[in-house]
Amino acid sequence: MDVLYGVHPVEEAIRSGSRQLDHISFARERRDARLEKLAQLCKAARIRTTSEPREQLTRMAKTDAHQGVVAFLREREFLTIEDLLSPRAGGGHRFYLALDGIEDPHNLGALLRTAEGAGVDGIILPERRSAPLTGVVAKSSAGASEHVRIARVTNLVRALERMKQDNIWVIGLDERGTPDYTDFDFNTDCVLVLGSEGAGLHDLVRKTCDHLLRIPMAGSVASLNVSVAGAVVMYEAMRQRRPHPPAPPPAQKKPQKGLGS
Repeated sequence: MDVLYGVHPVEEAIRSGSRQLDHISFARERRDARLEKLAQLCKAARIRTTSEPREQLTRMAKTDAHQGVVAFLREREFLTIEDLLSPRAGGGHRFYLALDGIEDPHNLGALLRTAEGAGVDGIILPERRSAPLTGVVAKSSAGASEHVRIARVTNLVRALERMKQDNIWVIGLDERGTPDYTDFDFNTDCVLVLGSEGAGLHDLVRKTCDHLLRIPMAGSVASLNVSVAGAVVMYEAMRQRRPHPPAPPPAQKKPQKGLGS
């Protein structure tokens, strides 16, 4: 059974309805408006609640950062690549995120949060060399991990090759790549591939990419943190894909009068 903690992640888990919650435990010592609101939400959703000493919640969550609430959820069922490749509701180009060996749970949580905010259609995670979806990831994602569509794959290269068969461009982010990310046209079906915190993309993954993009750096540091770099590119893709409102008609210029008029 998975453990989720923190007011915001637990609230998002309830609201999303994506997973079955077994029960939620509240700290006896804490009583405030946020927990009362959460307790009312549990009652409305008919979720069983218990009251426990704060120390007990700390033992269950394995951290004292639980904010007085711990949820117990049934294990997450991951999607398959075929599930992610289903046609997008409402049409439009599909945009995915593939993570090649993100092992820091805080980075993974931050990327899930950004992906949800940027409207990514699905996320591909390898079974090995990847941080598990723990409570730390959920809290770092501010609950977004309960809303995004995630597929777990045994072989990331094979999954990317399958996406190519569906006419999806594979776009890697690499400091040695060209062109700059702002010069790439994201108005197409594509998957953005991000590498691990230290080594970047693995060789086979890099060779599988159709394009390698770079983020230009003006300072002395060679690259950005992977969660920051991913956010930069995901929101550039979102900016390009956003429909532009029609330009307003040009204002009618009033005839200017001369000094003697």
